Amino acid sequence: MTVRLLYFAWVRERIGLQSEALALPAPMPIAELLEQLKGRSAGHDLALADPSRLRFALNQLHVGRDAIVNPGDELAIFPPVTGG
Repeated sequence: MTVRLLYFAWVRERIGLQSEALALPAPMPIAELLEQLKGRSAGHDLALADPSRLRFALNQLHVGRDAIVNPGDELAIFPPVTGG
């Protein structure tokens, strides 16, 4: 099974993709998944280098890096949003 990854704002720009599917053989924390993603390309490494600068939505619910991603889930990765 796979997990669907969605990228937004400068994360998308650095990775060069709006979304991608990744084989996920077993559930894992977002933090561990990010480490695996870094090796996919130089853009992934750049975009995911500092996870403290990122926010996550797992199946459209905001979560922290300790949340568990399961096969079949959707994970959005984006920078913090500010408004005015």
